[in-house]
Amino acid sequence: MAARRISGFISRSLSSSIASPGRTCNLRSEIQRFSTAAALQEPITPPVRINYSQLLIDGKFVDAASGKTFPAFDPRTGEVIANVAEGDAEDINRAVSAARKAFDEGPWPKMTAYERSCVLLRFADLVEKHNDELAALESWNNGKTYEQAAKSEVPMLARLFRYYAGWADKIHGLTVPADGPYHVQTLHEPIGVAGQIIPWNFPLLMFAWKVGPALACGNTIVLKSAEQTPLTALYAAKLLLEAGLPPGVLNVVSGFGPTAGAALASHMDVDKIAFTGSTETGKIVQELAAKSNLKAVTLELGGKSPFIVCEDADIDKAVELAHFALFFNQGQCCCAGSRTFVHERVHEEFLEKSKARALRRTVGDPFQKGIEQGPQIDSEQFEKILRYIKSGVESNATLECGGDRFGSKGFYVQPTVFSNVKDDMLIAKDEIFGPVQSILKFKEIDEVIKRANATRYGLAAGVFTQNLDTANRLSRALRAGTVWVNCFDVFDAAIPFGGYKMSGIGREKGIYSLHNYLQVKAVVTALKNPAWL
Repeated sequence: MAARRISGFISRSLSSSIASPGRTCNLRSEIQRFSTAAALQEPITPPVRINYSQLLIDGKFVDAASGKTFPAFDPRTGEVIANVAEGDAEDINRAVSAARKAFDEGPWPKMTAYERSCVLLRFADLVEKHNDELAALESWNNGKTYEQAAKSEVPMLARLFRYYAGWADKIHGLTVPADGPYHVQTLHEPIGVAGQIIPWNFPLLMFAWKVGPALACGNTIVLKSAEQTPLTALYAAKLLLEAGLPPGVLNVVSGFGPTAGAALASHMDVDKIAFTGSTETGKIVQELAAKSNLKAVTLELGGKSPFIVCEDADIDKAVELAHFALFFNQGQCCCAGSRTFVHERVHEEFLEKSKARALRRTVGDPFQKGIEQGPQIDSEQFEKILRYIKSGVESNATLECGGDRFGSKGFYVQPTVFSNVKDDMLIAKDEIFGPVQSILKFKEIDEVIKRANATRYGLAAGVFTQNLDTANRLSRALRAGTVWVNCFDVFDAAIPFGGYKMSGIGREKGIYSLHNYLQVKAVVTALKNPAWL
């Protein structure tokens, strides 16, 4: 169901946005006038109020122990929209204590699996009821378009929780035919207190990816939200309480990585840590987990995913899909198809149409209808993207379009396309996390396989071809956790997601995510009078 929603979103983009040959020059000035005007209009007031800005500990919204707060910003303007409680090590201690008590003494792990399932289903119903408020809050604090949040991401939040609700009463062990007079069974038990750290690019979806399977398995949770986007996790947590989640089962601490995040990763009473974010921070999380109590770790980290356009591809569709693969969510997507490899025979046509498509991309207030691209998350990310664009120019890649800020207010970046990109350039090696498309030329399949795999990352890959043999060969040869063939960014609740190499450890979503939150116990009982003797 979720896959159909995302695929439908892509299909609408395909039908409405494929380049019209011969119109590029005429369109350029028209599009730039429209887009600049949209960006410079007075920002629309979001249709939602910020009611939750404290920490959630043991079922209650409370101030940080220090009394400190930090600002949450509107990336459209850079203005403060709320002051949020700033949790640190003391607040993590309070939250872990509440989660530990809820696990050891509270009702959640002792409930029947069916009862837990009912709570998750009620939460999904509440998400649908509050779809518009959640979407507005997500867009306001993150900068993604309201249409994307309301029509795709919030519905997927509900879909993911329904999926995990369905798993809650289907988690069971096995009987093992061991040698000798023994009865052997395996039990799948909740791992305990799960620490979870989510990123800022998809706050609600990452909340679902982490919280859904952990709760379905009977665990309790301390979740640290990203300091850039703390608001929707608090709102969603309030709905879970309303759905009947017992106090202390889910605790939400907003705060910063070096304080709250480090305290959670190194806490001696946390049994498992799950992190989504950069590879550099993932290394720190794993080190802290190892140096403390050797807690289990899953990591979903960075990527520099290849998108391979073969010579037999339908070029118009390939252009649109490659555009979507890179520019979706302002380019702030760990699996973005950020290395666009194009066969030399179709390279020139693909390049011209990709440039024209980028010039047609509408940038502006994400609450306006028809806007495809909102602002980047904050000034730090904005400046980082501009530095990478500068490095691309300095390394002699050809800047086809874009390359600068968009408008004069907020953190908007022009849709940017580079050609003549070489594998050793920073824009081809590093995760930019912004609207910067790098187009590289290739000649042979063996060559592109080698170049596509020549990266420290291995999160995802895209293949665009009409030849089944080519699709099969590439999908097996590419060292990536997900390979999309003639599609991209299809995220069904049941499809596992995770990376090879330095893109992470473990898998999110689907049945594989349950493994992250379960312990396997073998129970061996001697049989005095086995039936077969």
